[in-house]
Amino acid sequence: MKEEHRLLIALQDLDIMIKEAKDTSTSKELESMGFKLTGLNELQEARKKLASKIPPALLQRYEKLAKHYRMGILPVTGDLCLGCFVKLPTSFFSAAHSHELLVCENCGRMLYIP
Repeated sequence: MKEEHRLLIALQDLDIMIKEAKDTSTSKELESMGFKLTGLNELQEARKKLASKIPPALLQRYEKLAKHYRMGILPVTGDLCLGCFVKLPTSFFSAAHSHELLVCENCGRMLYIP
């Protein structure tokens, strides 16, 4: 897996944490379980630093997908896209050996093979 793919996955994790921290119903539930939700500014700063390391075209593609779907980049498990659960064609896996970021033909999400 390329470094830029790892950065995208980490960026997605940060985006999910930021979204959960901003969501009042989620934050109240987490606080009731004893979690202290501080550090939103630190998360946003970490996101900026991480985003600056990702090539602009790839970052723009990810952000467009992230607006439409909860998760814009997903792993392939078996021969399924974990976004839409469509079976991927055999030809998909021959391209995967080149370590390129792949795209689901059905939902358009970015895919990687863990």
